[in-house]
Parts: sequence; structure tokens; C-alpha cells
Amino acid sequence: MESLQFLAFVSLTVLLPLLSFFFLTRTSKQSSPSPSTITTQFPKSYPLIGSTFAVYANRERRMQWMTDILKSSPSATFFLHRSFASYEVITANPAVVQHILKTKFHNYGKGDNFHRVLKDLLGFGIFNVDGESWKFQRQISSHEFNTKSLRKFVETVIDTELCDRLIPILSSAAAKTGTVLDFQDILQRFAFDNICKIAFGFDPAYLLPSLPKAKFAEAFEEGVKISTERFLAVFPLWKIKKLLNIGSEKRLRIAVSEIREYATKIIREKKHELGEKASLDSADLLSRFLSSGHSDENFVTDIVISFILAGRDTTSSALTWYFWLLSKNPRVEAEVLKEIREKSESPIFDEVKDMVYTHASLCESMRLYPPVAVDMKEAAIDDILPDGTVVKKGMTVTYHQYAMGRMETLWGADWAEFKPERWLEKSEEEEKHWRFVGRDAYTYTVFQAGPRICLGKEMAFMQMKRLVAGILRRFKVVPVMEEGFVPVFVPYLTSKMKGGLPVRIVERDIDAEE
Repeated sequence: MESLQFLAFVSLTVLLPLLSFFFLTRTSKQSSPSPSTITTQFPKSYPLIGSTFAVYANRERRMQWMTDILKSSPSATFFLHRSFASYEVITANPAVVQHILKTKFHNYGKGDNFHRVLKDLLGFGIFNVDGESWKFQRQISSHEFNTKSLRKFVETVIDTELCDRLIPILSSAAAKTGTVLDFQDILQRFAFDNICKIAFGFDPAYLLPSLPKAKFAEAFEEGVKISTERFLAVFPLWKIKKLLNIGSEKRLRIAVSEIREYATKIIREKKHELGEKASLDSADLLSRFLSSGHSDENFVTDIVISFILAGRDTTSSALTWYFWLLSKNPRVEAEVLKEIREKSESPIFDEVKDMVYTHASLCESMRLYPPVAVDMKEAAIDDILPDGTVVKKGMTVTYHQYAMGRMETLWGADWAEFKPERWLEKSEEEEKHWRFVGRDAYTYTVFQAGPRICLGKEMAFMQMKRLVAGILRRFKVVPVMEEGFVPVFVPYLTSKMKGGLPVRIVERDIDAEE
């Protein structure tokens, strides 16, 4: 009987998807749309397989495809019928976003599916739980993030990494004619060193002139990539592979094991140190959690791994697209550089805070290329959204940050322009100075909104502005790409630029430019 049940299980979960894949492949060969022939229409739905044909046909341009559909929808919301009886509501409507992130916050959590997909990587960390567990982690994290001592520690970590590692690497590249760097990789290494120091008090030394491999960093990269693929799969075949311990799921198990072993080793060393003295001297988040009495290894590991995920790729993703956009918009780069030169060589916190034009240009870059492209919630009970959409219990509701940054209804007819001025207005006191004018968090959702709004928002802006100032004051970043080439936006858990950002570094002739 058990063998018959297993065969039936395999038939439903393996053979049906394989047959569907066969027909999808044949269909895509016969009628795969080219960019010049694509027309925007709501995806057709079929019994059992839902809109799988449309999802598969648009797999290489999924972000733009969904953006086009949302632009065509009168309410900027549509239903996507996935396989079997699975439905998803996808929206770019700020009223709906406010409804799920604030008004009915308690009805829209991460949900069981999200938790299942990321449990291996994130465990029960703050980004993968709901209810009392989330509330507890949020409270203790919020307390630590609001301390001046942590802010000062973060400033020191960033400045040390910038001056001692990044600037020398860029200077060396500028001195050698023809040297091409993958700037996305450089920024990822910078961010990984930073967040490991801030979260663990541990320096992986990932950003060195030799650009070394680092076991912990590579394991993290592998874990994030495979976890993302679970979300993107047309059929959840990852569950079978996990059961059989084969393929990508075997690699995920190995990667997660390496991540947690590394984290556990550091935690035990810190706990041993704490046992020998009243408190830890370090200002990193792990030391703060342990010193305040949170000593459960699994709990601390989960929460610190979550913060590494949050800080590892978000700023590097934002800055990769930022430097590419600056290279295409020399007027904006000139304005940013002018503001930087008005500050001291190593700007203090208040000076960084006053870099208004740079702040606006970063916001504008993330509007077009958000570090997190989409975010999903799951309905705990039946509900009706502000636009009249009926949501059933267990249904996923996804708000599409990438699409929201491209909606003419939200940003005007010039939405495609990289225009920091849309975030600024002239100061009433001094017409020469700009004043930053933010958008409400439900229109500009880059840092989430409502009770789950990003705790590290100010830290992220501080890091990005210090990095931009440190680089642009001395160097010009010149992408090595064919004229007219537009990089491909890849939406992992945090977005990336496909193929990286190859650049040459040119040292500025400050006297000539001034």
C-alpha cells in the first residue's frame, strides 16, 4: 500500500509537471514572443495548469511582463492563476498596499508557503515569522537599532572598509591601464564585510586586492540563489529533490550547514567570552543580543542570519544600478559631485544627513531598480481589498515594487527619466538649497511600510551616501558596455544586474574639473 501511495505521489508531483513542461517547451518553440511582437494581455488560464503557459513564455522578462499587465489594469491589480487551485493577487495600487501592510496588517503575514520556502535558510528569524515571534524579535531589534552607540559603530566599520580596502583597490585599478572590474562584485564584497562586522563582529576579509574566495560568503550566495529558485519554480519540484536529497536541494543543505556551523562557532566564542566578564566590549548586534540575556543559540543564529541577508545585497544592489544610471546621466553626476565637494573629506553623520541631492538621487535610482522587486503576503481570513478584489483565506497577495516605480499614474509621464528633482523642492529660506520631499511609504515601497517598515533604513542610506561620497570624490566609474546596452534586472531575493557591471576606474583630475 505504501509503495502504491508513493507511486501516486510521484505521478502527481513529477509526471504531471514533466508532461506540462514538455507541452510548454513545444509551445514556446512554436510561439515564443519576441520583444517586437509582444502585446500586453491578461494571461490565459487553463484547468489544472492555470496560467503556466504564459508564465513560462515570459520567464525571461517576468518583471516587465507583470509591469505591463498592471499598467493595463484599471485598478493596477490582477489575478494570476498558478497551477491547480492556486491563485495570486498581484498589485501596484498604493491603496491596496496600505491595506495589506497597515490597515489589515494582522490578516496579511508571511504565511505558511513563504515560511516553508525560506525555513532552511532563515529558520525562525525575523524575516520569516509572524505573530508573537515576529513581535518579540522586532522589539529587541528595534531597541538595538535606535542606539547612538550602534550608529557610531556602523560609521566606523563603513569608514574603515572604505579607506583601508575599497579606495586602495580602486586606486590600483585606475593606475593600471585597461583594468576592468566587476563593480557589482566589488560592492557585494564591501557590503558582505560590513554586515558581517556589524552583525557578528566578524571580518570575513572578502574585499581584498586578490578578490579571494570566502567559504562563508559563497555558502550564503548559494543558499540565497537556490532559495530564490524555489519561489520561481513553475511546479514545486524542489520538495521532491529535498526528499531525495539530490541536485540543488542537496547543494542547499550543504550551504545552510556551512552557514549555521560558522555562525554557531562565532556565537559560542562570544558566549565563552561573556562567561568570563560581565559584558562584551564589542558593539556588534550579536554581542548586544547576548549581553541583554538572549543566549539561545538557535534564536540568535536565526536573527543574525536574517540581518546578514538584509544587509548583504540590498545596498550593493542599489549602488550597482545607481552607478550605472549616473554614467548615463552626467548632469546628475555633476550635481552629486558638487554636493560631495561641499562636505569634508570624511563627512561626519550630520554632513552625510545633509547630502540632500545625493539622497534624492539614491531614492530615484531605487524607484527604477528596487533592491527587492516584489513582496508577498498571505491572507489569514477572507477579505475584500479597497479596489473590490475578493481575497480568500490562504491566497497570496503580492505587491510589485518594480512595477510601482514605473506607473505613470504614480510618477507622471516622465516616469522613465532618472530625475532626482522629482524628490526635491527649493528651500523657502534659501533658494539655492534643495529640500527633500519624500513620497508616502505605500507609493514608494522600497523600505516596506507599516509595522514591518525596514529597521535599517537610516543605516542603509548612511552607508550608501558615505560610499558614494568616498568613491566619486576621487574616481569616475565608467561602465564597459556597448552603446545603448541596457543591463538585465534579475529579481532574486534581492535583485542583481545580470552578468555584473564591468567598469574602468578613472582617477579624477580635481584641479581640472574645478
